[in-house]
Amino acid sequence: MCRDQHLTRRDFLHASAGLAGMYVIGCAPGGGEVRRAPSAASQPAAADADIGPGDWRGLADAAMQRVRRGGAAYGDIRIIKTTTQSVFGQDRRIANVSDGLDRGFGVRVLVNGAWGFAASSVISAAEVRRIADLALEIARGSAMQINDPVQLAPEPVYEDTVVTPRRIDPFSVPLEDRTALLLAVMEKLQSHSGVARSSASLWAQRDIKFFASTEGSRIRYDLLAVQGGFSATAIHEGRFATRRFSTPHLRTGWEMIDEAAFLNEAPRVAEQAVEKVQAPQVEPGRYDLVLDPQHLSLTIHESCGHPTELDRALGYEANYAGTSFLTTDKLNNFQYGSREVSIVADNREPGCLASTGYDDDGVEGQRWPIIQQGQFVGYSTSRELAGKVREQRSRGSCRADSWASVPIIRIANVGLEPGTGRLDDMIADVKRGIYIEGHDSFSIDQRRYNFQFGGDAFWLIENGKRKGMLRDVIYTGITSEFWNSCDAVADLTHRKRFGFINCGKGQPGQSGWMTHAASHARFRGVNVIAGKTAT
Repeated sequence: MCRDQHLTRRDFLHASAGLAGMYVIGCAPGGGEVRRAPSAASQPAAADADIGPGDWRGLADAAMQRVRRGGAAYGDIRIIKTTTQSVFGQDRRIANVSDGLDRGFGVRVLVNGAWGFAASSVISAAEVRRIADLALEIARGSAMQINDPVQLAPEPVYEDTVVTPRRIDPFSVPLEDRTALLLAVMEKLQSHSGVARSSASLWAQRDIKFFASTEGSRIRYDLLAVQGGFSATAIHEGRFATRRFSTPHLRTGWEMIDEAAFLNEAPRVAEQAVEKVQAPQVEPGRYDLVLDPQHLSLTIHESCGHPTELDRALGYEANYAGTSFLTTDKLNNFQYGSREVSIVADNREPGCLASTGYDDDGVEGQRWPIIQQGQFVGYSTSRELAGKVREQRSRGSCRADSWASVPIIRIANVGLEPGTGRLDDMIADVKRGIYIEGHDSFSIDQRRYNFQFGGDAFWLIENGKRKGMLRDVIYTGITSEFWNSCDAVADLTHRKRFGFINCGKGQPGQSGWMTHAASHARFRGVNVIAGKTAT
């Protein structure tokens, strides 16, 4: 479908306006190297004081007025303040406590069909004017070598405030309480005979954000995310094995940590670490696999999420594991999986990482099908690329990882829809198989087609019964063959969600956030090998 609109990657990199010119000044998020470009624009005056969130709307309004006067057909600004807290413990001691603060803004403009982008960590009236002018200058330069002018899909104007759900603010929990929890967990883990090492961590992030566009949208955000987990490592006969427990990364509050009951889970994790390191190595061959939701979250992410990003399918994006085998001619014309497999993108589900109300194109969050009873039917799109598959509106999947980054297409909250089965019944109907929990090592080719996945824990299934643990299990496959081998998905009561905050994409690289939900699922006759990388 739409093959006549497909550009080669070489053509795109040479001349497409989708490759926005960039300029960033100040400290890059995460301490990375700052990208700079020469400019005649004046530097901000030292006396021009930093402006807090209460005055961000005025700055944004001024920026949008300035880029309109400068000839932009479209423009937007994102002003962001990010606060992070993390605590990490190892072997009965607290190894690191970190508090982070990062803030800045980015201005993006569209002039004569070409993008320009500039950003700064100095939030002041003078700097906003300077950066707006610089973004216009970059866009005009980009427009000089354009052969495919950007056309944005329409979107309504929004005035809104988005606050993600939380009952307990994690930033209100005293550091003493957080460190005490981690120390108690590690003590319980290492009190188990056979456990040699332990680790535990807690993490929280808040983003205060303001978005404005020349179209009139004005959106305020208070976004919160939390995660915690721990691990136990056992050693036996020169081998080591680690068993992990983790809450998902979700947009929620400290209540998720309370409900996770770390201290109750620690004995099980310790016992399974010891059993895992002493377990026999898997015998290679064909097995039926029963996969738990946490394990499936990574399989979904790599074999469905990335290949259904439209920029990869068009060949516009190849960083971090390539393009996609799901090219546009396969849309509505390819059997991705069995009839048991329905995969849905949902950027509206509360608590999921990509459920931020709106994306960084100012498009409202949506729910749409990706795979419908096995048929490939949808992509994650942006306002810039929706028209390439003849869609009138973006799916709202264009996001940047910070104020210093250009918004790009990112995976949505993509999840496997529940079926009607039960885990016990699925296992009972397996003669020779493996039950897998959690995820570990993996690899996938440059078109998201051939893959291999490990896991965190493995149990042999024989004649419908779950037996002892195995080690070194890795399964291999081809994406469409694997998903077509799925013959059962458990019901809604088995559904769990797991988030990712380190999804790499783009150049310069960005880390995307999204959540993948699933119930347990069964796959028949999958090839299994023994791999030492599966710890």
